[in-house]
Amino acid sequence: MVTLGIDSSTQGTKVVAYDTVAGSLVASANVNYGRDLPEFGAPDGFLPNPDQGIRRADPRMWVRGLELALARLRDTGFPMDRIEAVGGCAQQHATVCLSEAGVCGLKGGAVEASWFSRRESPIWMDSSTANEVAALDGRFGSSLRERTGSPAVERFAAAQMMKFSREEPDAYTGTVRVHLLSSFLTSLLAGEDGPIDIGDGAGMNLLDLHSLEWNAEICGFSAPGLEVKLPPIHRPGDAPLRLSGRFAAFGLRPGIPVAPFTGDNPASLVGCGAEKPGCAVISLGTSDTFFAAMPDFQTDPDGYGHVFGNPCGGFMSLCCFKNGSLARDRVRNECGVDWRFFDETAFSLTQPGNGGKRAFPYFEVEITPRHDSTGIEANFDWDSASPETKIRAIVEGQIANMREHTRWIGDFGTIYVTGGAARSKGILSVIADIFGADVKTLDVTDSAAIGGARLAALAV
Repeated sequence: MVTLGIDSSTQGTKVVAYDTVAGSLVASANVNYGRDLPEFGAPDGFLPNPDQGIRRADPRMWVRGLELALARLRDTGFPMDRIEAVGGCAQQHATVCLSEAGVCGLKGGAVEASWFSRRESPIWMDSSTANEVAALDGRFGSSLRERTGSPAVERFAAAQMMKFSREEPDAYTGTVRVHLLSSFLTSLLAGEDGPIDIGDGAGMNLLDLHSLEWNAEICGFSAPGLEVKLPPIHRPGDAPLRLSGRFAAFGLRPGIPVAPFTGDNPASLVGCGAEKPGCAVISLGTSDTFFAAMPDFQTDPDGYGHVFGNPCGGFMSLCCFKNGSLARDRVRNECGVDWRFFDETAFSLTQPGNGGKRAFPYFEVEITPRHDSTGIEANFDWDSASPETKIRAIVEGQIANMREHTRWIGDFGTIYVTGGAARSKGILSVIADIFGADVKTLDVTDSAAIGGARLAALAV
């Protein structure tokens, strides 16, 4: 069986055709928003804004990215009619607000600006809702984490919809459906208003993880009438949707099963083969994340980590670190070196521990632990240090911070590493040293897209 996996991430869209019997990719294509869709003005996947707390994107960019990626996959010569099911994922926490025109437009027709009652969608990097988070904390306190698996978080839908309803009440009133990017893409593919998967829905501060239903009290406090604006919940084992005729133009057969999309992190859990407890996964991407399947529901006592639904059943733990690959790339540029030097040479010229020299790249407002955007913070003279010292200091600082804030999840003898930076021998060696674990990488770095393809196979 060949299934299609789609990953709509922060900086681009990746599509893979996956042979579920051989367990291998047979074709793939990708789109980079900044390079391939410059008309949307998002060189890094979001609209530039002088306020670093505001990180938004035009939702039409995600639609165009999907369409262009499918066209490129078709143009490779791969027989698209071999695909028997579709699944996928999207960057977590991005909200897409649809008007009546948008909900009706899912059935067919061009995607237009009038579909979106909120023309710019906040993404996971948005931290502009501090006042709303304070309001949620004041109302619910630690019980919010106990109910939803996470403390009040700026990027989550509860705070985002509170801000939207307060600042743009007319636009909020005109919102018929509040989707996550994952459920919006599911709906677009199916040509109907689709559900939110529990894996991604758990990252909203709105889903009660004990009942797996929207929490009416939290929804009502967050925004007027929010509960009725949310899609239904998709649980493991629920029936898939069917592909809309809209996508026949790309060679896909209308009517094949569409597994509701999940978040990129739950999809990576599945794509790594880690959907059952026993190992952990580190994803090194725009953000760095640490996650693992959980046999039992438990929450981070310090309030930084999160519990999401596992799309294969049960739960998963996750801790996200906002300053990830983009921060490493910025340090590399500052040092004036190429990726080979950053990934290998710098670590051959230095020793583990770096003589006690550590640094942290706070280029974005950090979420684990909470820290303002202050640039490089180092315990040594950063300006006069050699490039190799700076590079090891940054990487060891990032990984040590990750280890400290994931102890609540447990100890693991095996850690799978995925994402673009998984190719770095130096970073892998630091992970092995600091976690004291056997570190393995995937043969490919497309774990989220592969997870979507595997979920499509499970749906069939």
